[in-house]
Amino acid sequence: MDQRDETELARALLAGETNAFERFVEHFRSKVFHYSWLMCGRPEDAEEVAQETLLKVFENFGQLREPERVRGWVFRIAKNACLMHRRKSVFAPAQEMSIDELPPAAEVPAGELTPDRSILGSELRAVMDRAIAELPPAYRAVVLLRDLEELSTEETAHILDVSTDVVKTRLHRGRLALKQTLDCYVNNHCLDDQPSPDPTPLTAEERAALYSTWRGAIPRAL
Repeated sequence: MDQRDETELARALLAGETNAFERFVEHFRSKVFHYSWLMCGRPEDAEEVAQETLLKVFENFGQLREPERVRGWVFRIAKNACLMHRRKSVFAPAQEMSIDELPPAAEVPAGELTPDRSILGSELRAVMDRAIAELPPAYRAVVLLRDLEELSTEETAHILDVSTDVVKTRLHRGRLALKQTLDCYVNNHCLDDQPSPDPTPLTAEERAALYSTWRGAIPRAL
């Protein structure tokens, strides 16, 4: 589903169309789970973040004034939910690494910066996920939002509460580190390529909570 389809889906939800609910949940729950798994580190945490994110999305759906920006809006909520979850988790690092502690970027040809799309669409997608998970969190978040979710530099900056220049710098360094890790995998098989996890099906209770929250927000949106 591309961003144009997401826009139409958001408009249908704002109009109260029930058939759009299931499609929206299936699409964005998968996206938020994948993002949260790579940012939070455990599938169990990612499922909790995905549910918390969707509840917050539906609770505030009437405030969505620009349906064409729904992807960025959802990921801003997901970023905040993931951050709060990491702060509460016993698995969170005692101290986050400062961006100033990260290695400087080397110059590489522009054409070599973006991850190879053929990798994203093949059985090596699991390897790409593992390579992204190896990135420092500051780089990882930008690579996920810019390259995997295809959000703009401006949208990514808004989600992460940083300037566009910071996004560009982190993206450059993140892509370089990603390329080096993938090169290591290709030449030395130095990454674990076990399949990436998928979210477990929603329980009836989880689905009902999402649906009632969405329906409760719709009257305020109309």
